[in-house]
Amino acid sequence: MKIGVMTQFGGDMTSPEYVARMGRGLEERGFHSVWAPDHILVPKVIKSAYPYTPDGSFPVEPTTQGLEPFTLLSFLAAHTTKLRLGTGVIVLPQRNAALTAKQAADVDVLSGGRLDFGIGVGWMGDEFAALGMPFERRGARTDDYIRMMQSLWGTHESSYDGEFVKLPPAYQYPKPIQKPHPPFYFGGESEFALRRVARFGHWFGVDVMPGGVPAKMALLKAQCDREGRDVKDVKIALCPYANPCDRDTLRRYEDAGIDQVIMAAFVFGQDALEAAIDDLAERLIVPG
Repeated sequence: MKIGVMTQFGGDMTSPEYVARMGRGLEERGFHSVWAPDHILVPKVIKSAYPYTPDGSFPVEPTTQGLEPFTLLSFLAAHTTKLRLGTGVIVLPQRNAALTAKQAADVDVLSGGRLDFGIGVGWMGDEFAALGMPFERRGARTDDYIRMMQSLWGTHESSYDGEFVKLPPAYQYPKPIQKPHPPFYFGGESEFALRRVARFGHWFGVDVMPGGVPAKMALLKAQCDREGRDVKDVKIALCPYANPCDRDTLRRYEDAGIDQVIMAAFVFGQDALEAAIDDLAERLIVPG
């Protein structure tokens, strides 16, 4: 079973020395991957309901907002050699598609082909509004962006004529190391999210415990059948989020066909994060 970590390098955890040391530490302790969340900014007033807390509140203090994912991962690439580097997840429809394609390709190049490109459609309408981007139809916008990025990565001279984005003949280099591009991992647990998984890549599910896997897998298989894809080709990474996870839980995930479990370590302060990482390594990696 592969074990990854999703954490936020924010507050006093943004110094280059600390980030480099933590990257090396994750690799030395046997973690498979590190995943960086994405928020360009945090509005003062958030009316949107966060999907992973009972009351819908967003549990992030603004001053602990983490480093921008592509910037963070490119830095970690220079201080690691094996650790997979994941965006967990980029809110794609609130970004510029061509710039995002460039950032993703460059991280893949600088890491020697270690980027896992986690993508989400977003939940915080307030952030979209602050950035001047439409929140409506963000799923369809995401699909359009993905197709344009695939064109930029896969052809010498690229062009694209979509509903939300149009690209005249243009060139973008360097191309990603991984072919045809870094693997897509789509965040979300809805039918629409799993349809996007079936259409384009792999699944990154949050707050899904082993008992909930069979129902989600049945839904994913139905979407794969609809898209003419074998569900066995889909890699699955699940995050227990705030739920407890031990070796028995990992075995249940593995028995359910899950490829990777990503542990959330949203603790703040250098000592607290190091203690959390050591605890996860001792409980989940060393005994295995």
